[in-house]
Parts: sequence; C-alpha cells; structure tokens
Amino acid sequence: MNAPVLLYSEIEEELRSSVRDLLTDHCPPNAVLARCEGPGPYDLGLWRRLVTELGAAGLQVPEEFGGAGASLRETAVVLEELGRSAAPVPFLGSAVVATAALLACGAGEPLATLAEDGTVAVLTVPFSTPPGSGFPDGVRVDVDGTLSGRVTSVADALPAALLVVPAVGADGPGLYLVEADAPGADVVRRTSLDLTRRLADVTLHGAPGRRLAGPDTAAAVLQRALLTGAGLLASEQLGIAEWCLATTVAHLKERRQFGRVLGSFQALKHRLADLWLDTVGARAAARYAADALAGDSPDTAVAVAVAQAHCGALAVRAAEECIQLHGGIGMTWEHPAHLYLKRAKADQLALGTPGFHRSALAALVDLPGPVG
Repeated sequence: MNAPVLLYSEIEEELRSSVRDLLTDHCPPNAVLARCEGPGPYDLGLWRRLVTELGAAGLQVPEEFGGAGASLRETAVVLEELGRSAAPVPFLGSAVVATAALLACGAGEPLATLAEDGTVAVLTVPFSTPPGSGFPDGVRVDVDGTLSGRVTSVADALPAALLVVPAVGADGPGLYLVEADAPGADVVRRTSLDLTRRLADVTLHGAPGRRLAGPDTAAAVLQRALLTGAGLLASEQLGIAEWCLATTVAHLKERRQFGRVLGSFQALKHRLADLWLDTVGARAAARYAADALAGDSPDTAVAVAVAQAHCGALAVRAAEECIQLHGGIGMTWEHPAHLYLKRAKADQLALGTPGFHRSALAALVDLPGPVG
C-alpha cells in the first residue's frame, strides 16, 4: 500500500490560485452578506464562472463525459477555497456528493450535463445523514414506477435541476433520477442556520423517475457518495478555520488597547498558537481523507472518520475565537464572521457529527467507543 501524499502538488497549487483569484474578484464578504439579505442566497453567476472558466463542476468527471478527469484531491482544494470565502454555490451538493453517486452508478449522460453545462444535481437525503447509516425509506416506488414520499433538510436542493433519489420499491432499494421540475416534484425552502447553503424539503407525489441503481448496488452507491461527501467536507471546514485564524491574526496586529497592539498580549498569543497547531493537524487529516478517497485506499473509512472527528469541531472553535477576539465588531451583522460560524456549525452537524465519527472510528480500529 502506498503511503498517503499530504503535500499539495504543483497542479493543485495552481488550481488553488485560480479559484482564489476568482473568489477574490467575484465573492467578497460584502457581496455574500448582501446576497444573504435577498431572496436568492445562491450566487449562480459565480457558479457559472466556476464551471465555465475553471471546470470546477466536472473535476472528478471522466474526460469521456466532458469533465477534467481529475482526482478528489483537486476537488478538495476547491472546497478549501470555497470554505475560505463562505461561497454561496452548490459545489458540495452537486460537484461532490451527487457526482460521486452518479459516477458509482455509471450514469454518463447526467454526468456530462453537470460537467459541461453546470447543471446542479443533489443526492436527496437529509444533510445530517452520515455514511454507514441505513438505506432511507422515506420515498417509495409505486407500481407504475413513479416516486412518492418526502425528504427533509436537503442541502443545495433549491438550485438543483436533477434529484438523485434513494427510494424503496417492491424489489428493494434503488436510486432514481428525477427532474426537479417534473410533475409531482416539489422543492420548498426551509429556514436554515447557514445563510450561504440553504436547506429545502423535497416532496414527491407520483413523480416520474429513471432508475440508476437497483437493489444489488444502490446501498453501496449511496454509502460511497456519503463517505465522499463527509471526507471532502473536512477540506471545507479546514478552509473556514484558516480564514478565521488569518483574519483574527490580522485584526490583532492592528487593534490597540491600553496603548499596546492587542496581538502583543501573551494570553492572546497562546490562544492563537493553540488554534494554529490544531489547524495544522486538521490540514493533515483533511488531506489524508482526500488522498485516501482519491486512491480508494483500504483505510478510507478510518481517514474520513478521523478528518470529520477533528475538522468539524475545529472549524466551530476557530469561528468562535474569531468572533470573540474581534470584540464588539465581531458581533455585528456587517462583519462576515457570523457567516463562518453559522456555516461551521451547520457543517459540524452535516454528514455525521464529530461524536458519530468518533464512535465509528472506535469500531473501525477495535477500540471501545465513548461511554455515556
């Protein structure tokens, strides 16, 4: 077995630079804040730029279907930068989770649509669904092949044109492709903690669907998609933590109190040093998860559990420190710190909590799980 490669390659650094430049120009914090106050939180103009200028939506799609044929390592780099900007685009739901499900199904036609046109697809499960959970039974396949049921709290469903729906029929579980504007399909916005990634309830009343995976493969496809999502979500959480740390350090270097620069106080130095050390550890964990997923390593489940157990909690702590150490200004709506705290907290609950992943890790490495 090859050792994991945690360092970024030259290609990955070039991709990072391109994504960061685009986000700097088209996704400044004030623009994100303004969008959160409006009716349409998703920046579909920015999404189209990511698709057309950088090919971000099709990074993991094979070249034969119009994608870049890159690995999940490159996808993780994009997620780091999107986390740094709290970018309101459906990258995680569409380019990561739904794409992973479609790849595992071998669904070439919808993959080409996602890669070339930037069509948004989502895996229709609650955002809190962790890998390793049972196959959902909220949607049933009727005798005429149509789908009926309800799925709550689906992330990135609002801008989606395609729904990848787990459903159970007379012959067992399956995955079905449903057009979001098909008769009988209804997507309703919910109140969401994260203002940059909204949740929605998806209701199907006899909606027509095309089966992508049958009883033999549907459960495995679903678990692969959830595992991919959880593993790469750690990279977004890393990006959140890095932005919070860098922004706080910059603030403390300029802000003065009692005639001294705030950053010169030893107690604050210690807090930031501890946060920096934990962020370095999070980077190693997130890179290990991305590398394991990209190489289909036998340690993938362990790597994902480690990354989520660490990165989910770290992103929240970094955002909390950012708000507290900014003082009064950190509590205002005008400062973007609250966007990062809300996204970090929502991400901490997504695809399995840190506690869930610690328990999963304990089982994977044959250690006693948490007590109580």
